[in-house]
Amino acid sequence: MTEQVENLILEHLRHIRGRVDQLAADVDTIKLRLTSLETQVAGLQGQVAGLHGDNAIAHQRMDRIESRLDRIERRLDLHEPA
Repeated sequence: MTEQVENLILEHLRHIRGRVDQLAADVDTIKLRLTSLETQVAGLQGQVAGLHGDNAIAHQRMDRIESRLDRIERRLDLHEPA
């Protein structure tokens, strides 16, 4: 009787060990995928920062064009009434 109980306990322990090993492997996979996502997010943040820089350059150019246009209108006396 005690031998059957011991065998049953060992069987359960083997099953538990197998599940724990599978969970450990799953956690390792999740860690790898999370690291990949973090790397991708960091890359996206860099791209967004680059877009902000491009946007700032575009605004700077538009401001210069607007300034030049205002100067041309003043020289030609083409300004519209307020």
